[in-house]
Parts: sequence; C-alpha cells; structure tokens
Amino acid sequence: MMNVFRAAGLAVASVMGLVLAGCSDPQSAADTGAYQSGSPEAAAAELLKTMTLEQKVGQMIQGEISEVTAEDVRRYGLGSVLNGGGSFPDGNKHASIDDWLRVADDYYRASIDTSGGNAGIPIIWGTDAVHGHNNVIGATIFPHNIGLGAARDPELVASISAATAREVKATGIDWIFAPTVAVARDFRWGRTYESYSSDEALVASYAGGMVEAMQAEGVVATAKHFVGDGGTHTGDDRGDTRLPLETLLSVHGAGYGPAIDAGVMTVMASFNRWNGDKVHGNKHLLTEVLRGQLGFEGFVVSDWNGIGEVEGCTDASCPQAINAGIDMVMVPEDWRAAINNLIFQVQSGAIPMARIDEAVHRILTAKIAAGLMDRGLPSKVASAYRDQVGSAPHRALARDAVRRSLVLLKNEQQLLPLDPGGNYLVTGPGADNIGMQSGGWTISWQGTGNSNADFPVGTSIFSGLQQQIEAAGGRVYLAGSVPEDVSIDAVIAVYGERPYAEMQGDISTLAWQQPDFVDLEMLTQYQEQGLPVVSILLSGRPLWVNREMNASQAFVAAWLPGSEGGGIADVLLRAPDGEVQYEFLGRLPMPWPANDINPDDRELPVSTAAFPIGYGLDSSSQVTVAALHEETLGQPISTDRPVFAGGPRGPWQLYLGNELDWAVASGPRGGSTLDDQLTVSVIDYQVQEDARRIRWSGDEGRPSQVYFRSDTAINLTDMAHNGGVLLMELRLGEIPEGEVTLRMDCTWPCSGAIDVTEPLNGLEVNEWHRLAVSLDCFKAAGTNLGRVDVPFLVSTSGRFSMDLAEVTISEVADDALVMRCPRSDTAGALAGGM
Repeated sequence: MMNVFRAAGLAVASVMGLVLAGCSDPQSAADTGAYQSGSPEAAAAELLKTMTLEQKVGQMIQGEISEVTAEDVRRYGLGSVLNGGGSFPDGNKHASIDDWLRVADDYYRASIDTSGGNAGIPIIWGTDAVHGHNNVIGATIFPHNIGLGAARDPELVASISAATAREVKATGIDWIFAPTVAVARDFRWGRTYESYSSDEALVASYAGGMVEAMQAEGVVATAKHFVGDGGTHTGDDRGDTRLPLETLLSVHGAGYGPAIDAGVMTVMASFNRWNGDKVHGNKHLLTEVLRGQLGFEGFVVSDWNGIGEVEGCTDASCPQAINAGIDMVMVPEDWRAAINNLIFQVQSGAIPMARIDEAVHRILTAKIAAGLMDRGLPSKVASAYRDQVGSAPHRALARDAVRRSLVLLKNEQQLLPLDPGGNYLVTGPGADNIGMQSGGWTISWQGTGNSNADFPVGTSIFSGLQQQIEAAGGRVYLAGSVPEDVSIDAVIAVYGERPYAEMQGDISTLAWQQPDFVDLEMLTQYQEQGLPVVSILLSGRPLWVNREMNASQAFVAAWLPGSEGGGIADVLLRAPDGEVQYEFLGRLPMPWPANDINPDDRELPVSTAAFPIGYGLDSSSQVTVAALHEETLGQPISTDRPVFAGGPRGPWQLYLGNELDWAVASGPRGGSTLDDQLTVSVIDYQVQEDARRIRWSGDEGRPSQVYFRSDTAINLTDMAHNGGVLLMELRLGEIPEGEVTLRMDCTWPCSGAIDVTEPLNGLEVNEWHRLAVSLDCFKAAGTNLGRVDVPFLVSTSGRFSMDLAEVTISEVADDALVMRCPRSDTAGALAGGM
C-alpha cells in the first residue's frame, strides 16, 4: 500500500493555499469545505472536481526540457517535464546549479500561473539520477547498480539513495527515475549494469530501503521498469520476455513488492514485450497485476516514447496505452500533438472520461503527498542543499561503495594488495579515464563525449594510485613514461568496456574483443617480460575474459565504479606499515560466464559459470585458479566491425575539424568546428538518438571533415581479401555544392581518398540509402589496410548536409549499392546504373 501517501501529513490549510489557485472560482471552491479530511487522496479528489478536460489532460503529459519552455507550461498546463540523458538547461553541458535552478523556478512559476486558464498545479520535474545526480557536472558519481549488488549491503545502498536525492534537490528537481529493480538474466543485455543482481532475492532486499531513503528526503522515487526488462530473449533491450506470469512476477517482479510496501509513488512501464505483447499496452499487467495483485496506488509513467512502440500507436497517440493503465505519458518532443490527441480521444469515446479522472487523481495525489503543492520556489528549497552536490561526505560514501564493490577473482601467490613503496606501471585505456570508469548514464545518455575535465571533483584510477604510492615513497608511471633504469615491480592494467547505455550496449556474445584482442596483446607483452600483471576490468556485466585472466596474476572485477577512483587504490594497496588497508569484500552479484555463448543454443543465456554467484576472494585466500580454456564455443555471428550504429561503437570516437583544429571531439549532443563551418547534431531515425545530422555551411569555403578514429589501429587485410566493404546508411539533406571526399586513414599521413561527389549527386534527397565501397578501392588509393585507425572520413568545403545512421566494415555488401572504384580519369559511380 502507498504508506507514504497516507503518512504525508500535509496540513489542510497548506494544501488549500496553492490548490485553490487552480480554481476558476476560489471562493466557491473554499465554500464547499474541501480538504477537511486532510488526506492527499481527498484533497486530490476535490481539486479534480474543479478541472476542465484540457487541464486534466495537461497533467498527464511529460515533455523534455529541450522541447518545453516556461511559456509552454503556462499555456498548456503541463503536469511534468524531464531532462533526458545528455540534456541540460539551455543545452549547456556545463550548466551551473544556478542555471538548473533558474529553469526549475521558471517552470514552477509558469505552472502556478492561472492567468491563461492553467489549473495552477505545480509541475513535477523528473530525471534519470541512476548512480548519483549523473546529469550534473560536479555531482558525485556512485558505482553503477551492478557494483552495489556486489557490495551486498542494503544500508549502504539506501544511504546512496538518500545522498543522490539531496544532490537532486539542490538543483530544484523533484522526481528520480530510480531505483531500477531489474533482474538481469542474459548479460548480453546492454542495461545489465543497471541491475543489482541476477538473484531476485538480492534485488528485493535493496528495493524498499532505497525507496524509503529517497522519499524521506522529499524526492519522488520510481520503481522501474515494470516488468521483465532483465529477461528478454537474447538480451535484446526491447525484446520479448517469454515466461509464464508466475515466473515473471516471482523473478522479474521481485523488487516491486518491497518498493510498493515502502510507498513508492511512481512506477515506470517497461519497453519490453511479454510473450509478444508490448507492456506499455498491456492492461493485464499494468492494471490487473500491478494494481489489483500487487496493490500499487501511485501513478504509472511511460518510458521515452514508449507508447509509440505499441502496435497501432504512434509516439503522440495511443489510447490503448492509456486504457491499459498508463497515467502519465512521456512524450519528449511530440507533447503538443499528444495533448490534442488525448482530448479528441476522450471526446470521441476512445478513452473513457473515468480513465482520465483516475489517472489525474493519482498524479495529483502524488504531488500533494510529495509536498509540491505548498513547497514554493524550487530555488528556496534547494538553498539548504547547495553544498551537497559533490560534497566531501558524499564522495567519501562513494569511495566506500567502490571499496566494497570490488570482486577479487584471481590472486596468484597473494600478489594483492601491493606494497605502496614499489615502482608500478599503470596502463590501459581505463587507467586515467574517469568517463570510462563511470560508464553510461554519466553526463550524457550513453556516457560518451566526456573527458576528465568534466569531473571536477572526481579521481581517476591512476590518480588514486599515484596519490598513495608517491606518498609512501614509491613511484607510478603511465605507459611509455618509464625511465630505462627503473625496475617495475608490477603492471596494473585497467581496461574494459567503453561507456554505453540502452540499445547501444546490447551484444551478441560475451567474448571480449573478438577478433582484435587489443587488451590481451597488452597483457601478454608484459607477461612475456616476466612482470606480474594485475588486471582491473571495467565492465557493466560479467564477460568471457578467459584469455585475459590467464595472462594476469591477479584479476579484479571493478564494474563501473564512478568518479571515486581512489577507492580502488584503497583496496589494491597495503598501508605504508604493510597492513591491509581495506579488504576485498565484493562478492559476485551474477555468475561469471565459463563460455562466450550457450553451447547448446546461442539464443539462450550462458548457463555455466567459471565462478558462481557469491564468489569472491579476500587478500588472505590461498586459492589457485586453474588455467581457463581459451577457445570460443561459437564464432562471432559475423566478422563485421561496427563503427557507428546508434552511436560510435567499440573503440571508435567521432570527431570533426578543419585547419583551425583538426580533432574536435563530438560530444553527446554533437559539436561544431571552431568556425561553425561543420556541425554535428543528434537526431532520431528508428529509435531514440540513433543517427547524426552533419551539415557543412560552405560559408568560409574551408575544407572541413567528420570522421571516426580509434587510438588503436586495426588490421583489415583479411576482410579485404574476402571481399569486405565499408558500408554506410545515409540520407542527403542537400546535394553537395562542391567536391566531397571519402577517406580511410592508416595513421596519418598514410591515407586513401576517393572522390564520391558524382555518386552522391545521383541519390534522391530525403531518402535513406545504403551504400558500400570495396576496401580494395581504398587500398588502391593508398590505404595500408593492415593498420587502419580512421575507417570513415568525409570532407568537403562547400555546402552539404547528410544524416548518418550506420557505418560498418562488413564482410558483405548485402542490399547496398556498391560504388565502383574510381578510375584515374573519373570519379566513382554506383553499381546498378547510378
């Protein structure tokens, strides 16, 4: 039952003050004796009686802050806004706390302004603060849920929930889309790290305490995603969970009972299907099960454009979802159309008026119970919390969480913890990379486009080690900086997954780095030199890393620890007196896979474990890990190397530039050259933010280029020998005015360039096209395919625009139009007569 609603204890007079501002005739409403019971439910019922259909529908709509102005809130009476991952006040990634509060105050003032017919009901602002207030630069970034599951400490997790709520309150935001109570069962799922454990009992043990702690701070919590998100077939993010209802609820619904008992005010519907039916449109689950069987009394919010995935629906229109039990609709961009459609659907009878009243009553009850009706300006409430953002106590809490989350899988000859007085080489792409150690949902949605400068209160793993080692008289070096006369005592290699979030994080196999094995080559290089190797794996899931583990004397699963890299040094290093500083306490929250795929059916999750759930060594453990088998059970589904699909994949990063600066990193919302000659922005194609819009203005006549680059070159020789191509999916917005060059680099100035002006001119504008260029074309143009670090670069100086949805180095061209290699006297053309 919704205990928080009943225990809210709001004074009747305080509720009336702002509620009456929404009445067209305050005096007559006051005369009715409304709110005398003092309960949020009764107050909501009385307020509902005063509202028009338009005002009610407004309360059911949630738009995204980049698409909603304060004037929009005033005019349409919107009930809610959210900031999506990578969305900031005025689009400014470096927005200050004052910037966040200014926008919150503007929305609030507009929401209570009744001058234009608005009901005067305070707006509620939601955010994905899923491991700290991760949208705000300077906030404390806690370990992702999978690491907290390894800590096996409900009190610690509740404390983190409360700390996050305080930092969220400091920016004037009222509502957090957390906790996620998913039970991940197939680790190929790109949101595995949002799950505390594959053990439903462990997830359930966290849920209630997190909700209580968050809502005790005056911030509305959300249990998500109801239901089955962690159980989809093949780990497909929006796929099908194929289970009987009893199993669905006992496993994937285990966290909802404790969350509901703790008074969680909102539940978010899940993107997945259940036995073929989209949950967003499933009345049996959202009404009969969630409310009837589980007793949830709060309101249900849809996920980002989730209603549009229901069969027969669009992002802005889905009466089936409303009738199924969705109370508030998250329609980030199409909220105006959604308002009009909802009103029409009620007037036409497609949605009963009683269903609207039910939904709005739940929303109003939550707002009243949360204290929003008499809170006043968000900035005034936030003034008491400003010093909480990135505060020393919160960082200390995060650092403690990091220590407790580390799982020691291997420790031959008890190498760990290390003597801080020694000489150590710290290497690997994650060594000095706070963004990589923080993972997805960090400042940007996918966690990409960030540098250490974006974490002003954070500490990288290298910095954390450096502080303690040098304080103890030892020395620490980054790769390439070791003097010839220095003898290294051990190598600490930090590597693993680059940041990703939903959809873009889905994988087809748990095998790490097929077919390039860059990290393995790094480890074997030092192993062959006779140096002890300590592996620190940064990952959002258990991975098949048998080769890497065999090449390491010690192996630590560090998950995605967040901004406090010093916590890793605390456990990795002894105290100067030789004593253990902090013991390895983490235990596996999910079994560690023995194989890369399921040997019987690769569509099923890996079912055999190299290390079982609950496994974890401490520094005194005298356990020898036998050499693990190094053969994959299944070859990759294909040898394709995705470069861009929804976002940059694998090691590839997106850049743009010209002679003013040739390497401007494209951030989570895009970027531009210093002269704005070339801009990149994020657009939706098939799903959320899965394509890029690239525009050359032609104003300066300066050659400008967009490209994907990796710090590590790859070998495409075999791919070319087998007929491989560079595959692209693109849509022209404008025909190029000047020459356009497509290039593949092999560590500049090694390069091969092809003139693609003519084939581009032959394409239909505003239509999507799949094009392919043989790798042999680039080889003939000068590319050394044995060391490609830029597989795709487009350059022009004239006006031109295109949308890009995919770049893949593929073994086959499929249905793409294949470009002929250019002859010496002419530009390229497309096969098939173009």
